[in-house]
Amino acid sequence: MTLSLAFPWALLLLPVPLLVWRFAPPHRDRTRALRIPFFRQITEAAGLEPRPGSVILQRRKVQMLAAILCWLLLVLGLARPELLGQKVVVEKAARDMVLAVDISGSMDARDMQNAAGERQQRLQLVKDVVGGFIEARDGDRIALIVFGTRAFVQTPFTEDLDSVRELLDSTQVGMAGPDTAIGDAIGLAIRTFETSEVEQRLLVLLSDGADTSSRMSPVNAAEIAAQEGVTIYTIGVGDPKGSGDDKVDLKALEDIADRAGGQFYYATDGEGLQAIYAEIERLNPRITESVSFQPKQPLAWIPFALAVLIIVLASGWMQATSRRGTA
Repeated sequence: MTLSLAFPWALLLLPVPLLVWRFAPPHRDRTRALRIPFFRQITEAAGLEPRPGSVILQRRKVQMLAAILCWLLLVLGLARPELLGQKVVVEKAARDMVLAVDISGSMDARDMQNAAGERQQRLQLVKDVVGGFIEARDGDRIALIVFGTRAFVQTPFTEDLDSVRELLDSTQVGMAGPDTAIGDAIGLAIRTFETSEVEQRLLVLLSDGADTSSRMSPVNAAEIAAQEGVTIYTIGVGDPKGSGDDKVDLKALEDIADRAGGQFYYATDGEGLQAIYAEIERLNPRITESVSFQPKQPLAWIPFALAVLIIVLASGWMQATSRRGTA
C-alpha cells in the first residue's frame, strides 16, 4: 500500500496566502470623519498623542495558526491523496469457442474404443475427452450446444468451465431428439457468436455427420459461418463402415470444414480425439489481452474534515475567551 496524490499540481497553491500578504495592497474602508479645527492644540491640551487614521486589527496567535493549518489541509485535499493497493494484472482471453456435440440416437452406437481397448458408446467417449479439453481452456470463453432433431444452447459464452463440464456430463443420447440436425446446430452457433466481440471465433463440431433433419443445409450454414468470421473444425466419430442410421458421413463433415475455413478430423478412439484437440490448439493458439488495474482508496475527505474541525474548535475557543475578558 502506497500513498499518492492524484493531482499534485494543487500543491502550487500553498504560497498563495504569503504572496497576497506580501504584495497585495491593504484593504481600506471609507468611514465618516469629523473635522476639528486646531486639532493639534486640542490633543496637546488633553495630553493625547495623535495617531494615523488607519487601524490594523491585531490577530490572535490561535487565529493565525488555525488559518495556516486550514489552508494547508484544504490544498492537500485539492491534491486528492489516495491509497494505492497492489497492481493487479488480469489476462482476458481474446478467443470465444463453441462446442457443438451431437447427442442424436446414432451417438448411442458402441463402435469406439477407450484407452483400455474396450468398446464404448460414441457419446460417452466424446464426453470423456471433451470434458478434459474444456478443463484445459482456462481463460477462454466457451459455449456449449447440443443437437439432435433440434439444436439447443446448453450454456452461453462463459468462463465458468466447471459448469460447462457438468452440463456436458449430464447430457444423454436422444435428449434433443433421435435425428441429427447439423445445419441447425451451425446456425444456432452463428447466432450465439452475435454476442461475441472478439476476433478469434471457433466452432468445434462433433458428430457422426449423418444429417437427417436440418431445416438448413449444413453446407449453406457453413458458408454463412465463414461470412461471419466463424472457423469450423469438424470431428467425425464412429465407424464409417456402419450401416443405417449408425453410418458415419465423413464427406459431409469434410465439406463443412472446407466451406468454413477449418479442418476435418476423424477419430475412432479416445486417443485419436485427444490428438485432434491438441492439433486444433496448435493451429489456433490462445490469444490473451492483459488488463491491469490498481485499487485506489480516496483519502481527500480526511484533510477537508480536519479543516472543518479546526475552524469549529478555533471559533469556539475565541468566543469562550472573549466572554471571559468581558466578564
